[in-house]
Amino acid sequence: MDKYKTDVLVIGAGAVGTAMARELSKLSLKVILVDRLNDVGGDASKSNSAIIHTGFDAPPQSLESSLVVHANPMYDQLCSDLDVPFARTGAVLVAITKEEQAELPAIIAKARANHVYDTEYLTASQVLDLEPEVNPEVRAGLYVPRESIIDPFLLVVAQAENAAANGVEILTDWQIVSLNQDKTAFVAESAAGQIETRFVVNAAGLFTDVISGFLGIKDFQVYPRRGQFHILDKAAPLGVKHIILPVPTKITKGKLLTPTIHGNWLMGPTAEDLDDRFAHQTTSEGLQEIVNGVRKLVPSVKAEFAITQYAGLRPVRNPGGYHIRTFEHLPGYLELSGIRSTGLTSSLAVARYACGKLIEMGMPNKRKEKFISKRKAITCFSKADAETKQKLIKDNPMYGRVICRCETVTEAEMIEAIRRTPGAKDLDGIKRRVRAGLGRCQGGFCGMRVPRILSDQLGISMEEVTKKGPGSEILIGTTKSLRINRNETDSL
Repeated sequence: MDKYKTDVLVIGAGAVGTAMARELSKLSLKVILVDRLNDVGGDASKSNSAIIHTGFDAPPQSLESSLVVHANPMYDQLCSDLDVPFARTGAVLVAITKEEQAELPAIIAKARANHVYDTEYLTASQVLDLEPEVNPEVRAGLYVPRESIIDPFLLVVAQAENAAANGVEILTDWQIVSLNQDKTAFVAESAAGQIETRFVVNAAGLFTDVISGFLGIKDFQVYPRRGQFHILDKAAPLGVKHIILPVPTKITKGKLLTPTIHGNWLMGPTAEDLDDRFAHQTTSEGLQEIVNGVRKLVPSVKAEFAITQYAGLRPVRNPGGYHIRTFEHLPGYLELSGIRSTGLTSSLAVARYACGKLIEMGMPNKRKEKFISKRKAITCFSKADAETKQKLIKDNPMYGRVICRCETVTEAEMIEAIRRTPGAKDLDGIKRRVRAGLGRCQGGFCGMRVPRILSDQLGISMEEVTKKGPGSEILIGTTKSLRINRNETDSL
């Protein structure tokens, strides 16, 4: 059993956990970030609507409102520093019925209470001028210019890479099975090892109540709210430029249609309260519900435009609301719970706020003299001009080998995705870092080429290559072999 000793242990490598790790890496501390899964990204952070919110419709005077509103303007600099794709597309909130139109003044008042003063009322004709594909029966709308889109997984990966470059150790496949306070330290255990630490940050998302429960804190519960989504083909004839939002309800922001940072469209989500924290499957009923809901906003949307579907689980807290808590009887323990649908947006401000709480509990606050603030993304071959492509291939012939045709992803990009820290270990890790398998054919062409690259780079057999960690192996053996010469064979 491996044993570690650290100053700060961050539990959960989703958006909040990786932002926390990066923020802590600015200080002269030893920091370990752990996650129960085999990659960073968590449950909710890699499967959401990929929107950076302004907080215009957050509960006024709440912790959530304050953190979301303050986080939004932080993304321009962060995404520039970490080379993460980000676009301020703006959003149009659409009121189709009289009842929805009647809600707009209250939404504007809420936006003003949240200090989001650039939210504007739109007449029906103004809505259609901005987005001609919106339902012609629209009665009015709101324009929210700073609602933005991002690649949530690349955001998490970029922060994890930057944290690692600044000394944070990242342990995956590290599910905590116990957490105890031992005099002036905490001891966390998993099947993989033991960590002794002075400070603990519980950013475990769906499992924050489990982690707190180890320390006897049982005054709240977390349950999953499933959100299903469709991803639409880049060639779908929609022409939508803004995020198209419905009038929200008390339970959900509703089913939206949004362009993605990579040129597709995304529509969803559902809002299904479940008991199973592992229910990531989609359902025919939920997917049809999305189509029906979005077509009320944009009638030209059709189910046949979809190239794939997915589901994410949002960690809903009961009692609700954002909670960033310390406990007098547990000095050094910080719990971050109830951070759900706006958690991707708020994560940057949550990290700053939470670091302040740790400092109040006695965490040393000495800044590093040489903090590495920037990180360079993997070169995207498909977006390079002809001259750059030629140079890339000349310098590294692997750029001349296109593995994923739909997204024009080369072997060089995949190899770099594997070799980085933290690097891709499976098909999903490759897919989310460089988009291999995310195009129209959904891996029909590259599906058996990527496993060979993973096998070669990780030094494992083809049978050990997985889709998303142990238990998701994609091959069980060899069916036949091709003779290369008298002494060599290559398995097919």
